[in-house]
Amino acid sequence: MIRTVLTLALALSATVLHAQQVRRPSHCIAIADAAPGLEYVQKAGFHDPVPDYSVRISYIAHASFLIQTAGGLNAVTDFTGFIGNTTLIPDVVTMNHAHDTHWTANPDPAIPHALPGWGPFGEGIEHHLDLGEMLVRNVSTDIRSQFGGREDKGNSIFVFEVEGLCIGHLGHLHHVPNDQQFAALGRLDVVMVPVDGGYTMELAAMMGVVARLKSSVVIPMHWFSDSTLETFLSGVSDVFAIDRRPDSSLEVSLRDLPPRPTVVVLQPQWLRDPG
Repeated sequence: MIRTVLTLALALSATVLHAQQVRRPSHCIAIADAAPGLEYVQKAGFHDPVPDYSVRISYIAHASFLIQTAGGLNAVTDFTGFIGNTTLIPDVVTMNHAHDTHWTANPDPAIPHALPGWGPFGEGIEHHLDLGEMLVRNVSTDIRSQFGGREDKGNSIFVFEVEGLCIGHLGHLHHVPNDQQFAALGRLDVVMVPVDGGYTMELAAMMGVVARLKSSVVIPMHWFSDSTLETFLSGVSDVFAIDRRPDSSLEVSLRDLPPRPTVVVLQPQWLRDPG
C-alpha cells in the first residue's frame, strides 16, 4: 500500500514538473513588479529554430504577424487566408471582422485552431486556448458598423502568453478600452499597435492607449503612409526609444528589458519558403 501511494506521488510530481516546463508562468494579470526582461536576438528566418526561452515575431503584412515558439508552435494574427508563398500551416490563427483585410470566411481546414474575434451580433466571443507552450485568449472590443452604428463586442484584442511573456495584438481597435478591458488585458510586455490614424483610431487616442499599457516593446502596424507612422513615432518619442529596423522579425525573451520602453519598427514581408 505504501509503495502504491509513493508511486502515485512520484507520478503526480513528475506531471506537475512537466506542466511547469511546458509553459513558463505569465505575469499578464495582477502583476506587482516590473517585467524581468526582454532580450533582442540576431536576425533569423521563420524556418530557423527559435532559441530556448524566446519567441519570434515576424511582421507579415498589414496587421498579420507570425508568432513562433521554441517548441515549434506557429500562430498568425488577423489571418486573411494568405501569408505568402509558403507551405506553413499555422497551429492557430486569429481574426477580426472590422474589414475583410483582417479575416477570411474560409480558413484552410488543415489549421487546427481558427479563432474569430466576434460571435453572434452584439454577444462577442470568449477564447481561452491552452496549447501547452502557448495560451491564447481574447478581450472583446466594440467596432463601428455601417451608417454610423456600433457593434458591441464585434472585434477582439488577442493575447498570447508564452515563455513568461504577454504579447498583445490590438487588432482593428476602434475605441479606448474601458477599465475592465484594460484589467482583462493585464500587463503586456509586447504589443502590436495600429497607427493608421483614422481607420482604427485617431493617433492621439492610440498614443494614450499605448501610454496606459506601459509595454516594454511596441510594434507599429496597419499604417498606410509613412506620414502617419512618423506622426506616431514623433508623438511617443518623449517616452519611448525608437528602434528602426530593416528586418521583418525580432526575437524576444524574458532575460533583458531595454533600459527604456522601445518602439520597434519592423518591415512587413510575406513568408517565403527557401529554394
